[in-house]
Amino acid sequence: MLRISVTSKLDGIRSWSLQALDTCPGSVENGKLVDACSGCYATTGNYRYPNVKAPRLENAVDWKRDAWVDDMVSTLQNDRFFRWFDSGDMYAVELAEKIHAVMARTPWVKHWLPTRMAKFPKFRKILDAMKNLENVSVRFSSDSVTGVYVKGLHGSVIIPNDATMDESVSVCEAYKHAGKCSGCRNCWNKSIETIAYPAHGKSMLKVIRLKSI
Repeated sequence: MLRISVTSKLDGIRSWSLQALDTCPGSVENGKLVDACSGCYATTGNYRYPNVKAPRLENAVDWKRDAWVDDMVSTLQNDRFFRWFDSGDMYAVELAEKIHAVMARTPWVKHWLPTRMAKFPKFRKILDAMKNLENVSVRFSSDSVTGVYVKGLHGSVIIPNDATMDESVSVCEAYKHAGKCSGCRNCWNKSIETIAYPAHGKSMLKVIRLKSI
């Protein structure tokens, strides 16, 4: 059974997600969480409650069904924007291939997919196939929380609230609108190479403070 999430931040735009960290192999390097994942919002607040975890855990099993792609295509008939993974990541190549199939069969939907799986060579072919679709914005996430990113590689990076970024980087302004997108759709815009997200939440702000010591 498909379990689709709706997060208030995204103006009611729907998403499909998995449990954070459990499905995020790119979140760990040298045996510890990378900085950006140390303060992950999807491990705090409402995300800790069993009723919020349940659909993400069910999705980890459900995507393996033969009919999953067909069912996703059907459920997206009336969507115009869709976000993959407001928590979790596409930890398996087979899952990535199915997501690509959904994207290719729903050209009326603009898909946004943030991911760290570009770190692993076996994912690069399918990620390139996704990026070649006109309706898909794949954003490789930087591990930094201080605005460090590789131009031409990273499509998103976390920055301190007072950071100054290059003109080529679009800074998310959700913080000006009570944490909501409020009509902005830059994350889905393929022409915007990198988006910087000002840090929010106690956990992330703590990580940044520790980095500055």
